[in-house]
Amino acid sequence: MAPSPTKKEQTRARILDAASQSFRSSGYAGTGVDGIAKAAGVTSGAFYAHFGSKDGAFAAALATGMDDVIEAIPKFQTEFGEAWLDAFADYYLGEAHRKDLGRGCAMTTLSPEVARADPEVHRAYEAKMNRIVGLIADGLSGGPDAARRARAWAMLSTLIGGLTLSRAVADPDTANGIAAAARTAALAAARA
Repeated sequence: MAPSPTKKEQTRARILDAASQSFRSSGYAGTGVDGIAKAAGVTSGAFYAHFGSKDGAFAAALATGMDDVIEAIPKFQTEFGEAWLDAFADYYLGEAHRKDLGRGCAMTTLSPEVARADPEVHRAYEAKMNRIVGLIADGLSGGPDAARRARAWAMLSTLIGGLTLSRAVADPDTANGIAAAARTAALAAARA
């Protein structure tokens, strides 16, 4: 049995959760240290003691969010077997995921923020994305590794773009149409 987390670990987890939700829903510029601290029920001093800076919290939130995807893909593959691609696309572009900006996928919400971040964040992001693409490619059939990785990149790019666009429109029917089109294109890319 794993030991219970210490109070310090619990506090850090609360701050990280609040930071993750804030960065995902409000972006880097729209997120402040005081707001994160308040949402976590701690002082700003406690925030700085755990993360050092807003940049430190962003890097940790990004890593945690991408680790969630790294953990989720094998679960989809195990739970759904050969139908895992359909299940993953349905979840990813589903209405519940589209509406949950604060808890939604870090790849979609935080990628634009990474584009404006420092080179160290770019490198960490790229390493995690390569791991995610590798997991997806391992779950694809047919062809050499390089071809499966290319299909995985195409699928993932389509899902991320589809989720972004479907979240950005006001009309629910348009959002559903975008999600359906992106699902079809992502699955076709993965199976090409």
